Amino acid sequence: MSHPTTHNTYMPGYAAPQVRHHEWRTAENSCQFLLPTLTSLATNTPTLKLLDVGAGSGTISASLARYIPHGHITATDLSDEILQRAADYAKGKGVSNISFREANVYHLPFEDESFDVVHASMVLNHLDDPVAAYREMLRVCKPGGVVANRESDGRMYSYYPELPGIRKFLDLMVSSLKASGGDVTAGPKLVSWAMKAGARREQITASMGTWTYSTPEERQMWGGTMLERIKHGGMRTMALQHNLATESDMDEMARDWEAWIAAEDGVLGLMHGEILIRK
Repeated sequence: MSHPTTHNTYMPGYAAPQVRHHEWRTAENSCQFLLPTLTSLATNTPTLKLLDVGAGSGTISASLARYIPHGHITATDLSDEILQRAADYAKGKGVSNISFREANVYHLPFEDESFDVVHASMVLNHLDDPVAAYREMLRVCKPGGVVANRESDGRMYSYYPELPGIRKFLDLMVSSLKASGGDVTAGPKLVSWAMKAGARREQITASMGTWTYSTPEERQMWGGTMLERIKHGGMRTMALQHNLATESDMDEMARDWEAWIAAEDGVLGLMHGEILIRK
């Protein structure tokens, strides 16, 4: 099957206010499903190599590096700007067993069977051809290694207080991701995508994970980033260009995100699909 030579772009963008919530993510809160397997592989192969695809600000990459102190992580992303931010973060944390390289998931610049572990978090739900991305990740994974991936299900949000502007925002997030070529239902589709990419069902372990935001700091981080997307980000541009929401709608969304951030009893949770593919 042939694939298009051009693909959709990453709608949220890489400006610091748009990626602030990415920097809350760690190995512990975002890829717990991988850690037992990673620890086991590192016991047998201390110098293992891990590829982190679409690493963004690199907070997951840097925390994964602590689990393989004698191994090495290669963190990739499309943006040189965000990779520099990731490199600065790793340096600040004293992480030295990591390098950074600009790369496209559809055309990874590595030889076949180069890595023991290939990891991606919240990348494929933004892609117009996730199956092709899986093929590339499987290609660069060594026999005996593992491909690990976690993706959101944009329909699965639970939140309180139940403010109407937040409901409108979540509906807009779904419609704008669709308009940009992504898939809001990625989470439960990972097994299907992996099989279409050539993995056998018996190679695959699937699970579900969650994120929860409830402390004042978590509410400020998550809600503040959503406010930025409404006011200045690619989501706002997409909404206005495609008539997905009006200025008045987005004003209401902003007011209710501000109310949610201020609510002492405010809580928000969301669900993700997770997958381990044994090569």
